[in-house]
Amino acid sequence: MIRRLLITKKADSFLSRVPKKHSAQLARKIMMLLEEPRPADSISMKGSPFFRVDSGEYRIVYRFDDEFLYVSVIGKRNDGDVYKKAKRIE
Repeated sequence: MIRRLLITKKADSFLSRVPKKHSAQLARKIMMLLEEPRPADSISMKGSPFFRVDSGEYRIVYRFDDEFLYVSVIGKRNDGDVYKKAKRIE
C-alpha cells in the first residue's frame, strides 16, 4: 500500500532551505517511508504518536496511518529542537 504524503509548512520550508543534495536525500527517504513507514532504522518516540528516522545529518519526525504519512518536523540530528517542535504538534 502506498500512502499519500502530508507535510507541515515548517517541514516543507526546512526542505527548501537545505542544500539540494541534502533535500534530494531527504526526499528519497520520505518516498521510502510512504511505502514502508516502519523501516529497520525507525524509532518510536516514547509517549508520542511519532516515529523518527535519520537521513544523513537530518532527522525526520513523522506519524502514519493506513492512508497518510504525516511528516511533522525535519531538523538537524544533533539539535534537540526537533523534539521540542514535535511535542508542540502532538
